[in-house]
Amino acid sequence: MSLAVLRSRALAGMEALCVSVEVHLANGLPGLTIVGLPDAEVRESKDRVRAALQNAGFEFPARRITVNLAPADLPKESGRFDLPIALGILAASKQIPHAELDNYEFAGELSLSGELRPVRGALAMTFAMQGGANPRAFILPMANADEAALVSQAAIYPAHTLLQVCAHFTAGGKEGRLLRHRPRHPCKAADYPDFADVKGQVATKRALEVAAAGLHSLLMIGPPGAGKTMLAARFTGLLPPMSDQEALESAAVQSLTGGFSAERWKARPFRSPHHTTSGIALVGGGAVPRPGEISLAHHGVLFLDELPEFDRRVLEVLRQPLESGRVTISRAARQADFPARFQLIAAMNPCPCGYLGHASGKCHCTSEGVLRYQDRISGPLLDRIDMQIEVAAMDPLTLSGAADGDSSAAIAARVSLAYERQLARQHKPNQRLTTREIDRYCRLNNAGEQLLRRTMLQLHWSARAYHRVLKVARTIADLAGTDSISDENIQEAIQSRRGLRER
Repeated sequence: MSLAVLRSRALAGMEALCVSVEVHLANGLPGLTIVGLPDAEVRESKDRVRAALQNAGFEFPARRITVNLAPADLPKESGRFDLPIALGILAASKQIPHAELDNYEFAGELSLSGELRPVRGALAMTFAMQGGANPRAFILPMANADEAALVSQAAIYPAHTLLQVCAHFTAGGKEGRLLRHRPRHPCKAADYPDFADVKGQVATKRALEVAAAGLHSLLMIGPPGAGKTMLAARFTGLLPPMSDQEALESAAVQSLTGGFSAERWKARPFRSPHHTTSGIALVGGGAVPRPGEISLAHHGVLFLDELPEFDRRVLEVLRQPLESGRVTISRAARQADFPARFQLIAAMNPCPCGYLGHASGKCHCTSEGVLRYQDRISGPLLDRIDMQIEVAAMDPLTLSGAADGDSSAAIAARVSLAYERQLARQHKPNQRLTTREIDRYCRLNNAGEQLLRRTMLQLHWSARAYHRVLKVARTIADLAGTDSISDENIQEAIQSRRGLRER
């Protein structure tokens, strides 16, 4: 038989589409041709495959070899096709049997010596394989085994070298066959900095607790040295535990960039891009669309420090993902859809020098300069941030005293109880309530309704701001363990919404 067909996967956004690797040997001038929209990395695989086969002791056929990666209209990238191409050549030249090959899918980059190197997207590929009616087993590099095995139903057979993979198909008995990799879900506790290290800032800590309990977005406004960055770095330790499905989704996105480690299983991601970050780096994109920072923060935290220093056009791209939880990257030839259910935590100074309203009185910024600085953040973006709080400058007496706040563990315990109340009531956190669900679960008494209505008219709030205050008030009531929203809850929610435009 001079034709062999194997299966692999190509990444298209979050999808891992099945690819048939067809290898045909024919008479003619010796050579290897790869067709099916391969990129440079795939085209270069012919040299890696030739060297790997020869160094592993196999014969490289002196025939005309054609490799077709089907479907032909799907772009193919990365070195993950090295292993199936090499095995296809061996099967087509009858150096290994081909009877069992259809029961497996393959992915792996080959070194010149025949060793298997890790590839990007192993978890995404495994996740996609299990969605089919008759999922195949998966042979891939040993370095990707722990990651791929997080999909517990998948049959993963890792190998170190090409020779081990070939022995799996040529061995008659159990000896020489690859061993199935057993799923391992490491539960190593993430080492987050502790909130007990932060002195003072009681009101800010309370706001962060509310934000964590309902997964609300939050903007901290305060002078340099007030502790905004220090508080944000500790915020992830307050968030409720991830479910298995959330952990898989988050890990699959990070797997697309090769940045996932099985040791970080169920640890919420924390992304903090620099303010020089481009729009493509933030939301994703490129010739071959890759996930950006907002997708890498899926089910975690995106922290934007010095918010006004970001390019305004870059910040504007956050508006749609903040509402929908997804981002679609459209190109002329293709379209990629990535999840982006992130929690935005941002920090900024109130003016260019940072000391507007400071007790020292050393701010000399003009009112026009302050407005220009604050207007770098558009009203529509601010409207989508649930909570906007002021972080006061640190009192020297508080700074020199002993730490007096709760630890992260104590706050996280309260957050977890409030989060469980939300899931039991509506099966989702308060931040994701729809308009109809807000009407059902966020009802106010007459006094609370009148207070919120007066505030809305006085501060000229939009309907979006009105609904976000109600969701924050619902979270505050959940932290208090009450079914109804009290006047005190709505007052606290209103105070947490006094943003830049209302100061």
